[in-house]
Amino acid sequence: MGIAENLLAVKQKISAAAVAAGRESGAVKLIAVSKTYPVDAVQAAIAAGQVDFGENRVQEVVEKHAALPNVNWHLIGTLQRNKVRQIAAFVHLIHSVDSEKLLEEINRQAELHHRVIDCLLQINISHEEQKSGMDESEANELLARISQFRHVRILGLMGMAAFTDNKPLISSQFQSLAATRARLRIHEGPRVELRELSMGMSGDFELAIAAGATMVRIGSSIFGHR
Repeated sequence: MGIAENLLAVKQKISAAAVAAGRESGAVKLIAVSKTYPVDAVQAAIAAGQVDFGENRVQEVVEKHAALPNVNWHLIGTLQRNKVRQIAAFVHLIHSVDSEKLLEEINRQAELHHRVIDCLLQINISHEEQKSGMDESEANELLARISQFRHVRILGLMGMAAFTDNKPLISSQFQSLAATRARLRIHEGPRVELRELSMGMSGDFELAIAAGATMVRIGSSIFGHR
């Protein structure tokens, strides 16, 4: 199948998973992960109606934004502070805020561009050292000081489950992120709206949706294996 057919099949599975979880069929947004795929593949997905795309690397999203400026570009990979300035003018949502120092730089660059940048706090739900992310106490402390950051808005949390075939473990990690969001909602206000849970990829998005995901990040099921 081509990209348009793959995209339709993925969207149908997302809707079915939402309904199976007792949620609205349109409750979950698809972020098409276009990292390492060429611009023409993204264009094919755009032609099929996709508007939200996720990239891991700053240089790649900068190049693709230059070619395709009228879509929503999501930065989903690790973001170094010295590269924030390259995406500050256009990024739609940063999923991977994993430290207060990074948020400080995002806030600074957003102010320079006279905008508010939407962000998610990345939580290390797998507790694997190789994965980035805060723990709940760090996120709690950061949100308690959010008034310092006038040019960012925290829309929710992002997490990545362990790379394993153990579905009960994966589900428990997604459920832990949903529970963390519920506890952190005490901080909601003008710059904190914890409505988003970005979790789930091609191999586990249905488990993520069952646990409450509002965004899933899917690449290979749409664009094919690299």
